[in-house]
Amino acid sequence: MSLKGELKALQTRLESGRPADVVAAMHRAVEDLRTSGAAGRVLKAGDTAPAFLLPSAAEAPVDSSALLARGPLVVTFYRGRWRPYCNVELVALQAILPELTALGASLVAISPQLPEHSREMIRTRQLAFEILTDRGNEVAAKFGLRFRLPDYLRQIYLTFPLDLEKFNGDASWTLPIPARFVIDRSGIIRAAESDPDYTTRPEPADTVEAVRALSRQHRDP
Repeated sequence: MSLKGELKALQTRLESGRPADVVAAMHRAVEDLRTSGAAGRVLKAGDTAPAFLLPSAAEAPVDSSALLARGPLVVTFYRGRWRPYCNVELVALQAILPELTALGASLVAISPQLPEHSREMIRTRQLAFEILTDRGNEVAAKFGLRFRLPDYLRQIYLTFPLDLEKFNGDASWTLPIPARFVIDRSGIIRAAESDPDYTTRPEPADTVEAVRALSRQHRDP
């Protein structure tokens, strides 16, 4: 099954177990974000990717410049292990990690969650790539992805068994728009996909093909 198909099945299952007013509010938040023009602020192919230095799950600094010195870089923005859709995406990315590695690329996920939650995600899902902590979604903002949750959605989140302020270690009530970028060694974004709808993500196979295209370009005179 494609990642989009898997996520659609997950959406059907999750929404069938939630109150209709909660589902309606979450759909409304997606449409509000879409009509706000937020997607137009996201960096596109051809833009220069912002450099970043962020702590890993082990709380060691990870420098994007050092990763790019080794080869292309795939960056996916991840809301947190509390979001089932995000977890499905990371497992799908783990499945393509050997192909990316064979092409000389690195893969990182960037999340506002604190490192201890990333450690738990890496352990339970057996991930072999870094999840980096972006406090306050500062790096996400540089990519044009940060948005603040509307008050009506914040009130719904407060009814969940989740304290987002405690989980992320800040009181900004911001999250990143889901997105994935392929960045070449010179720091230029060569592929970019984002969607205000958190229930859909780019296909991992498309990411592999984008990296493979960079590899071909590097080999061709």
